[in-house]
Amino acid sequence: MATQPAGVTSGKCDRTKAQQACAVQQKGLKVMDLHIHDVTAENYREILALHVAESQKEFIETPYECLEDAVAWRQFRPVGLYAGGVLVGFAMYGFFEGEGRNGRLWIDRLLIDERYQGRGYGKAFMALLTERVLEEYGGQPIYLSVYPDNAPAIGIYEKLGFRFTDERDVNGEHIMRRDWNG
Repeated sequence: MATQPAGVTSGKCDRTKAQQACAVQQKGLKVMDLHIHDVTAENYREILALHVAESQKEFIETPYECLEDAVAWRQFRPVGLYAGGVLVGFAMYGFFEGEGRNGRLWIDRLLIDERYQGRGYGKAFMALLTERVLEEYGGQPIYLSVYPDNAPAIGIYEKLGFRFTDERDVNGEHIMRRDWNG
């Protein structure tokens, strides 16, 4: 039996296909067979093989680096993003108590493998991740960070209701926030 690598959990997503399709459809996207699963001993090697286009490498860490960060910051929940049972991307999210006045809920490191880009997965999974974190952590503002020259990502985030704050993270990325209005 293989040992589970650091940053990997054994949990499974408990959302039904109908709930996922509904969440995506409510955001004005076409219905896709989308699933979010925790990174596990069964899928971590496949997650490590994900990669973005060469022109995007300056915007995001590799999955390996992300999983290493999930070890350092246990608040992060690394997840695989699946479409029709095929791994197409990766993201992390979590609540950080020491940030801001009441802590902050973050969606971080969203990436879609270069082979699956241009199919609407980025927007669809961002909408689904937003629904998931709100279910798990309750209705509160959601934060993310983005480099200002990553126009495609900014466009997706703005369409989903995220707005820039006047803050920067430790890497100089601009912070965006989405307030939850129920």
